[in-house]
Amino acid sequence: MGRTISEFSKAFVVKRVLNYMDSNPDKNIPLILNWLQKHDKGGTITNQVGAIRNAMDDPESNWAKLVRSLWEDIDQGVRRTLFENLVINASMIGSPRQIKAMEANDCNVPWAILMDPTSACNLHCIGCWAAEYGNKLNLSLEELDSIIQQGKAMGTYFYIYSGGEPLVRKKDIITLCERHPDCAFLAFTNATLIDEEFADEMLRVKNFAPAISVEGFEDATDSRRGAGTYQAVSRAMEILKRKKLLFGISCCYTSANTEAIGSEAFFDSMIRKGAKFAWFFTYMPVGADAVPELLATPAQREFMYHQIREFRKSKPIFTMDFWNDGEFVGGCIAGGRAYLHINANGDIEPCAFIHYSDSNIREKTLLEAYKSPLFQAYRKGQPFNENMLRPCPLLDNPERLVEIVEGSGAASTDMQNPENVRCLSGKCEHAAKCWAPAADRLWEKGHYVSKIRR
Repeated sequence: MGRTISEFSKAFVVKRVLNYMDSNPDKNIPLILNWLQKHDKGGTITNQVGAIRNAMDDPESNWAKLVRSLWEDIDQGVRRTLFENLVINASMIGSPRQIKAMEANDCNVPWAILMDPTSACNLHCIGCWAAEYGNKLNLSLEELDSIIQQGKAMGTYFYIYSGGEPLVRKKDIITLCERHPDCAFLAFTNATLIDEEFADEMLRVKNFAPAISVEGFEDATDSRRGAGTYQAVSRAMEILKRKKLLFGISCCYTSANTEAIGSEAFFDSMIRKGAKFAWFFTYMPVGADAVPELLATPAQREFMYHQIREFRKSKPIFTMDFWNDGEFVGGCIAGGRAYLHINANGDIEPCAFIHYSDSNIREKTLLEAYKSPLFQAYRKGQPFNENMLRPCPLLDNPERLVEIVEGSGAASTDMQNPENVRCLSGKCEHAAKCWAPAADRLWEKGHYVSKIRR
């Protein structure tokens, strides 16, 4: 789908704005943030931009330092390309397209699509469901390309890779960056396959960034991911930092590592290594080899709630906790509301942690999947709880997932050990019951109400 005259105009203006911003970042960035807020008609980025703008009133604030670091530490071409693709294409152009498609088809249309190029992985991490699948499942280059083409037609310009280890498919990932220079790409990766050559390719295409999985310091990381993994991760970060490439970290907090991941020392170490963003997840007992004992306790989840909010006030790194930040995004973002997941077998799932589907990309278009019973059930059920600190239909409201899966007729997508939804939800019942009092107490103290229009 080509751009309209209005979309071309937006892109032209923002590119002029970028030139203006580059000329004097300290002076002009606040002015540009005001401009972005004013022209964000869909309300997609207003909340985030407003928070950054307010924080930057103090030039010594962590947010001011973070924004300045993007000019000091990141290659200009990389910074401009990712800004254009995320702000212009994904938000200012993509979001209105998504809204139009949603209204026309009475379904969710996601801002981002998470997809698995392969189930293959060079590690075997404890508690990871992907470790069960081996290297048998793959989406072809043309299938991945088709997903992106279909997504862009409805306004989706942000694509995230998981797996397996997505960088097993390095060449194809770079090819997709080349074919779709108007999209932003990110990969959840163990980083052990990032080398000088691949970093040079990232620098060439400019529209790809890794979110590097790390479990804490060396002992915690190596205990779950294998001896030597932390040192390999550190080497990858050094390469990326030296070449001025944007990267961040992806952290899964469990009963075994929460205190380390949530510590000031860990945050500071990742910032020193060059990470500009951090995505936090809590462990989910998904798959036959799941270890329910790794579920974070209510006290640990509350600890992360407080730590991340505190560090947002003091540390120059952008953070997001995909469970405890439900209040900022209106609850669960899965099921196509903001994102969905396509596994390496082509099954279109509402979430990376919800392995049930009634659609496959080899049999249905993306739009047909969005209109399927499973995705419609998600849409009608959201939010799954009035308390946005209990956003998840599995971890926080397991009875809701049972209703959705059984009511839609969706089937398990686990090809080796299909898991009955009642068995999966049963593993989360105790955790949900225990977290509820803490979540309700925190919610009653005060909360933000998301204004995202979805």
